[in-house]
Amino acid sequence: MKTKKENLKDMKGDELNKKLAILQENARVIRFKAEGAKSKNVKESVTLRKQIARVLTELRARSVQK
Repeated sequence: MKTKKENLKDMKGDELNKKLAILQENARVIRFKAEGAKSKNVKESVTLRKQIARVLTELRARSVQK
């Protein structure tokens, strides 16, 4: 799952919330796929968790800054 690196600081708050919802849904789907059978791409769930953490960190930094 290669994607170009996005600059989260340039995104608006609602865009970050939408991205977070999409990433969390993808993580949920992958987690349930892994339960039933061996996952072909093990690193995909790790990458998604890191992306979610990055978005949450940016949202938290904005809320503290205000």
